[in-house]
Amino acid sequence: MNEKSQGRRSRLIAWCFGALAGALLLVANDASALPAFARQTGQDCAACHVGAFGPQLTPFGIRFKIDGYTDGTSGKGELPFSAMLIAGYTHTAKDQADPPSPHTHRNDNVGINEASLFLAGRLADHVGALVQATYDGVAQTSALDNADLRIANTFDLAGRDVVAGVSVNNNPGVQDPFNTMPAWGFPFTGSDTGFTGGDAATMINGGLEHRVLGASVYALWDNTVYGELGTYRALSPALQSRTGQGRGEDMGRLGGSTAYWRLAWMKDMSDQAFQAGVFCLKTSLQPDRLSNGPKDRYDDLGVDASYQFLGLPKHVAAVYTSYIRERQNGQAMFDAGNAQSVKATLKEFKLNATYTYDETWTFSAGRFATTGRRDALRYADGYANGSPDTSGYVLQADWTPLGKAESWGAPWANLRLGLQYTMFDKFNGASHNYDGAGRDAKDNNTVFLFAWASF
Repeated sequence: MNEKSQGRRSRLIAWCFGALAGALLLVANDASALPAFARQTGQDCAACHVGAFGPQLTPFGIRFKIDGYTDGTSGKGELPFSAMLIAGYTHTAKDQADPPSPHTHRNDNVGINEASLFLAGRLADHVGALVQATYDGVAQTSALDNADLRIANTFDLAGRDVVAGVSVNNNPGVQDPFNTMPAWGFPFTGSDTGFTGGDAATMINGGLEHRVLGASVYALWDNTVYGELGTYRALSPALQSRTGQGRGEDMGRLGGSTAYWRLAWMKDMSDQAFQAGVFCLKTSLQPDRLSNGPKDRYDDLGVDASYQFLGLPKHVAAVYTSYIRERQNGQAMFDAGNAQSVKATLKEFKLNATYTYDETWTFSAGRFATTGRRDALRYADGYANGSPDTSGYVLQADWTPLGKAESWGAPWANLRLGLQYTMFDKFNGASHNYDGAGRDAKDNNTVFLFAWASF
C-alpha cells in the first residue's frame, strides 16, 4: 500500500472512530453503565480526579483505589463497564527519517492513539477491578492493557482504621495510588507517532509492563501510612502472544526472585494533601530462556512526593515529583559483547505542576531528565558518545467541557481537548547530531493536539 492510500485509510479510520465517539456522547444519559466508577460512587469525576479528569487522584480517589474499587452504593447490580478514546494530530519539528510505523507518515500524523474498554469497579463485596483492553491505532493491534484486580477490607486495629488488601496486576506500579510512578505519571497521554522521551528507561518504567503477572499485599494504616510488598513472574511466550503482546522471547526469562515494595506517608487536610514515599523493584532477566546462563540484574530504587491544593472550588493546583536510580549488573550483556562493562547506572527525574480553573481549564508544565553511565556498546546505534542522557520539558493546556460537576451528561460524558508541546534540550546523549546523521535534539520537539473522551 502506497503512502497516499495509507493516508486515506488513516483518515477513514479516524472519521469512523470520531463518529462513534459522537454517537456515544449523544446517548450518554442512557448508557447508565458508563463510566463505571462515577456511577458506582454517585460522585462526579472531580471528586476522584484533580481537574475533573483522570488519572491524577484526589485523596478521595486514592482511598477509593486502596479500598479495592468497591466503595459506593449507586448502580449496584449493574455491569461495571467503561470506554475511552484518545485521538490526535502530531507534528514534529523535523520530519523523521522513517515513518514511526508501517501505517503512518514521516510527519503530520492524524489518527487514533487508543480505544479502550474497561472492566472497572466493584465485582462483589470487597472485590474490585480495573482491567483495560486497548486497540492501538498506530500499530493497528489489540491487546490486554493494564490490569489490577483487588480484594480489600477495612477493620479496626487498636482504635485505628486499617485497610488491608491484595492486588493481582500485570505492570509494576500500576496498582500504586499516588500517580508519581511511571505507570501513571505526567504526561498522562502522549503522541505515539512523535517523541515523548529518549530510548533508555529504567526497568520500572515500562520494562515489564503487560508481560508479567504479580501479586502484592498492602495496607493503609490510619489513612496515613501505606505499605506494599509483592513479587512478579513472567507470562509464558504463548500467553504473552494470546494477550496481544507478541511472544516476548527477546525479553528472556524473568528471575524468580523479582520483588516489589512500596512505603508512603500521606496526609489529607481537606483543603490540601501531602504525600511522600519510597519504592523499589528488584529483578533479573536471563536472555536465553532455555539455559541456565548468566543474567542481567536490575535494582530500581525511587523516591517520590506530591502536594495538592484543593481549598478553593475554582482553583486547584498539584505538584508531583519522582527520582529513580537503577543499578544494573549486565553480566549476560557483557558476556555477549553488548556492553563495555558489567555494571551501569541509569537515573530518571520528573517534576510537574498543574493548575486547574473552575474544573475546566488546566495548565501543566513538567521537566524530565534521564542520565546514565556512558557505554559505547550498551548505547550504540542512535546514541551519541555512548550516552543515554535525554532531557527536556512538557507544556500542556487542556479544556474540559464535559466531565466536571453539573456539566451536560455528567457523569457519563467526559471530554478533554488538549494541546501538548514536548521540547528537548538533549536526546540520546547529545544536543546536536545525536544519531550521527545530523539530527539534533530540538528536531524531535513534538506538538500533540488531542481529544480524550471517556464514557
